[in-house]
Amino acid sequence: MHAYTVSRVLPSQSDQMSFPAAFDGTQPQPVSFYPAGSEIYAQGEKAGALYQVEFGAVRLYRLLADGRRQISAFHLAGETFGFEADATHHFFAEAINMTGLRAVRLAAGADVSRKLLPLALKGLIRAQEHLLVLGRQSSIERVAAFLLDMAERQGGLQPVELPMSRMDIGDYLGLTIETVSRVFTKLKDKGTIRLLGLRNVEIVRYDTLRNISE
Repeated sequence: MHAYTVSRVLPSQSDQMSFPAAFDGTQPQPVSFYPAGSEIYAQGEKAGALYQVEFGAVRLYRLLADGRRQISAFHLAGETFGFEADATHHFFAEAINMTGLRAVRLAAGADVSRKLLPLALKGLIRAQEHLLVLGRQSSIERVAAFLLDMAERQGGLQPVELPMSRMDIGDYLGLTIETVSRVFTKLKDKGTIRLLGLRNVEIVRYDTLRNISE
């Protein structure tokens, strides 16, 4: 695991429950820096900590039998990941860009179930919404739903930052990179969005985007 640690606490960019301060019986860990593309943990490794993204972004993915990659989730600043039903990680976790994480290991015997439940349920709801997106018929519906989700998770601020690549988006939505690029161009040509660069999108017509995604 390639990480650099510092003791300075960096501010979170989310209104999510404070973490790890929300957990009694835990010791705050220093922020660890992960360069772009570095592995945080691997599928099959022992699980024992939760992680909060202090800055940057993380992708969770699994490699399929035919070698293809399926991304199951993106985690942005302020969001928590690392929940497992057992003692083993079932996905790879990787930093998308320069990312700072704070890990928390739960103290033996600490009763944190009431604090963990809201965070775990939030992750479950997001996973269910991802399944609904994958079940949509057209590529433009999937991309529209993805952009609205990213905008909501960033508090509706403009422009919407997309730290992930077009290939990442395709692997998340079950589309090819060519299809994702075509849909972005189509939405731009219709005046629904403005492309301010590869990693920044301005949503011009929210209502149109919502109608497409429904």
